Amino acid sequence: MSTRISLQSVLKVLPFALIALLPTPVPAAGTVEINDLAVATTIPDAQREATIKAARAFYDFWNSGDESLLKQALAPTFTDRTLPPGRPQGPDGPASASRRFRAAVPDLNVTIEKMIVGGDYVTVHMTFTGHFTGMFGRKRGNGQSIHFIATDLIKIENGRITDNWHIEDNLTLLQQMGVAKVTP
Repeated sequence: MSTRISLQSVLKVLPFALIALLPTPVPAAGTVEINDLAVATTIPDAQREATIKAARAFYDFWNSGDESLLKQALAPTFTDRTLPPGRPQGPDGPASASRRFRAAVPDLNVTIEKMIVGGDYVTVHMTFTGHFTGMFGRKRGNGQSIHFIATDLIKIENGRITDNWHIEDNLTLLQQMGVAKVTP
């Protein structure tokens, strides 16, 4: 039994078939992956673009360790509203934290699971992964897998992050590194 396919039928599906053959774009090295982005519809286009650009630069920094991205992302008046002990306040704080963390987990990778943009505020829920192969304080890693979550609330004005409130699942991280142990 032979099947006849019309030229019109082929032309209707051809664009979709060609799209399927195109390679899936791969983010550039150091570019953070955003799995889900939600943006309030009331935000003007220019503000939305500037806000997403600043947030992306900040999380590209966390994903790559490239401190030049902080200059794109942070306002000179940047304030860490949940500043951990020993971390400098201001734009130097994230740079210092990244250097220390990358000394322990050089292959650190950040994935944004959900980013919600609403006016001047952006909520970001992310996953950090990598391997503990470096030093954390006096503890040397043995290649342990690292996988923990964090959530930020950032405030962005004029295309720069002015404030950050953050919480990390440090207990999970420290357990995976073998630094903390929870007993029943």
